Amino acid sequence: METKYNPGSVEKKWYEYWEKNGYFHQEVDKNKKPFSIVMPPPNVTGQLHLGHAMDNTLQDILVRYKRMAGYNTVWIPGTDHAGIATQAKVEEDLKSQEGLSKYDLGREKFLDRVWEWKEKYHERIASQLRLLGSSCDWSRERFTMDEGCSIAVKEVFKQLYDKGLIYRGEYMVNWCPKCHTTISDIEVEHSDKQGNLWYIRYQVEGSDDYITIATTRPETMIGDSAVAVSKGDERYSKYVGKNLILPIIGRKIPIIEDEYVEKEFGTGAVKITPSHDPNDFEISMRHDLDHFIVIDKTGKMTGDAGKYLGMDRYECRDAIVEDLKELGYLVKVEDYNNSVGCCYRCDTVIEPLVSKQWFVKMEPLAEAAVKKVLAGEAKFVPERFTKIYLSWMENIRDWCISRQLWWGHRIPVYYCKECGEMICDLNEVKVCPKCNSSKIEQDPDVLDTWFSSALWPFSTLGWPEKTIELEHFYPTSVLVTGRDIIFFWVARMLFMGIEFMDKVPFDDIFIHGLILDEQGRKMSKSLGNGIDPLLLIEEYGADTLRYMLITGNTPGNDIRFHTDRLEAIRNFCNKIWNASRFVMMNLEGYDSNRAITAYSLADKWIIGEYNRTVKSVTENLEKYELGIAADIIYEFIRNSFCDWYIEAIKDTLYNGSMEEKQNVQKILVDILSGTLSLLHPFMPFITEEIWQNLPHDGDTIMYAKWPEEEKEKEYIDEILGMDLVMDSIRQIRNIRAEMNVPIGKKIPIIVYPKADYEDLAFAGLKYFLTLAKGSEVIIKEFAEKRIDNSAMAVNEAFEIFIPIEGLVDIKEEKKRLEKEIKELQSEIDRIDNKLSNESFIAKAPLLVIDKEKEKLEMYKVKYATVKSRLENI
Repeated sequence: METKYNPGSVEKKWYEYWEKNGYFHQEVDKNKKPFSIVMPPPNVTGQLHLGHAMDNTLQDILVRYKRMAGYNTVWIPGTDHAGIATQAKVEEDLKSQEGLSKYDLGREKFLDRVWEWKEKYHERIASQLRLLGSSCDWSRERFTMDEGCSIAVKEVFKQLYDKGLIYRGEYMVNWCPKCHTTISDIEVEHSDKQGNLWYIRYQVEGSDDYITIATTRPETMIGDSAVAVSKGDERYSKYVGKNLILPIIGRKIPIIEDEYVEKEFGTGAVKITPSHDPNDFEISMRHDLDHFIVIDKTGKMTGDAGKYLGMDRYECRDAIVEDLKELGYLVKVEDYNNSVGCCYRCDTVIEPLVSKQWFVKMEPLAEAAVKKVLAGEAKFVPERFTKIYLSWMENIRDWCISRQLWWGHRIPVYYCKECGEMICDLNEVKVCPKCNSSKIEQDPDVLDTWFSSALWPFSTLGWPEKTIELEHFYPTSVLVTGRDIIFFWVARMLFMGIEFMDKVPFDDIFIHGLILDEQGRKMSKSLGNGIDPLLLIEEYGADTLRYMLITGNTPGNDIRFHTDRLEAIRNFCNKIWNASRFVMMNLEGYDSNRAITAYSLADKWIIGEYNRTVKSVTENLEKYELGIAADIIYEFIRNSFCDWYIEAIKDTLYNGSMEEKQNVQKILVDILSGTLSLLHPFMPFITEEIWQNLPHDGDTIMYAKWPEEEKEKEYIDEILGMDLVMDSIRQIRNIRAEMNVPIGKKIPIIVYPKADYEDLAFAGLKYFLTLAKGSEVIIKEFAEKRIDNSAMAVNEAFEIFIPIEGLVDIKEEKKRLEKEIKELQSEIDRIDNKLSNESFIAKAPLLVIDKEKEKLEMYKVKYATVKSRLENI
């Protein structure tokens, strides 16, 4: 092994080795329990960001763990065609590079360009996933528009169409004037923006009376069909049934009553513009009102807008407000904080428009998906996201699935130009089945990107074919995804999986949070605070980035990115590397088949601690507490193995007998190998490199057996005993530091073991000599007289005295003891107050209360001992 760990040379080498040898691929094995994940497919619009890095790290940890635990695993990678986003990118590129629009090329040639873009960026994304260490099965890679997925999309559309669950109709949709397509309700991002509320007078026909309405969109008033008031509103009841004269236009519109109107908003009278407001559209259906489309799909005013024809909607707003002011119809203008819906892709303000679109009827599909989740067939982790999911599903509207794009799955519906027949078919229709005409054209629209994504868990496994993979690996074991796409994707996969497979698509839904910057802000292009994971991998290595993204990560919660954490993890990698090199440099005479003939206190302690670590890490991985599992491994390696055990056995390796050396060598190799296996899912590269240099069986750590807890090696008493010895050594080290004893200087240590701890004192004697730098260690009877002029360390097992004559200033030692007495008194007071708090006693578990009482007694004993020592000095 190199003297210094170099992730750059190690990571590339091992990923190529794994992939070349097919270690990511497993054939279906019905004798093993399956574990399957489908990767949330990144969009082919650019490159991966830190969110992708975290999402795929979480998945990789789970897959590597289950693979080592003996499961028949599959992790299917793939990418998403991302309709709106990808088409917009290609259009921008075409315009900036060649000065052309998609219309200049035509549909087919433009789509050829998009496929070229897809190939380029797909390769970039795949290479980035490899750099991260993702152990997905590349032989099973999918794309949402590959041949198999396209067949699945058509099949699903046809089946839903035949059941009457897909229909075409004119409804209010969210239209993006920049992307030139509809977007679904959940793709509209709402934010509060400072605007105005304009109060406008509408004259009652044949009267000098006026009704004043308040609106945030005066440009739509020329499309008004009515003014609505709340039922029973005494201010307006005498006008209901009469007509108003629409200002500027002069059109007569009725005054109607509707339960939608809130008396308290504005004046209690609301203008109704059915073609440009979703609520007004619903009201118009109830009252059979006329529709006037005054804004077109480009955001400009139409012929129905009269003299404002051709104006941009905001230009028209200013013109209308000026005209209203001149004509005396504008009563007043107020500042108003308004929730404005914008396109999630380009941030353009959405224009609600009535349009002929394709919809999925959601009520029957949502009902089944709600029942399955309530029955516990699919579980959200953490559980609180169940309520969010259920709330959305119970209030769901029909899903608009058609998009006015060229890139995507084209809707498999054909129209006969001769007789008007509409035909839905899996194959291209060339002849009308009704009139035999060959004048057929396909619907020009494509499906919402999320339509094909909703089929991902079963389309990637071969559906609609009944493949062996589909039978074995569906439902998938877990979906790992961010909380921001529960509605976009998770809910839709659930109802599609239930509808077409009669089973939920995954057993567990592991929700993670977002990565925020150091100030707690979401990373975004507009803030300029995004961080390229590839640059971090280049500087720190993939293992360091992966571990940083996991530590402190809890299900469902956001995490903050901190550069100093990367530095800390890099130091951790170096510590593992150096410890491993130390082990390998001291394996002369090592015999893997030799049984251990004797165990020291430290030997049993590290074996017991390792067993505890195996148990805790496994339990937390099973609960998706990956961050806690990572912290446990970190503490064991850094603290228990490196800082204590390796230091404790150095004297044996350097000065012990051959038998003692071989015993320690066997323990070192066994513990290090097992710990590398625990660490491997988190840090795959460094663990493979070290494992390959250690004595081992097999070709890769990827298939090393996952460590299991050994009950017979719990060594509880030895753990407690060694912990007490270590506590004493820490106290001695603190005394040395406070008294400024030179690092290399050895000091005499006198140990007075309390009853039942005599054997422990003798077992720990060599550690006092080596780790506390004792010149000699004298073990005395507890009843013997204490020596004068000495510093003291106390715990429940020992009183330890260090003669300070010649080592320390007596006055300084008195100060140290006085300080310790104050600290102990503070702890005693704190616990006394807690135990006298009735609320704490009533609510706290009995075990917690008993623990506090034990601590109180321990502090009192220590206080008395230290006080006595101060009096003696």
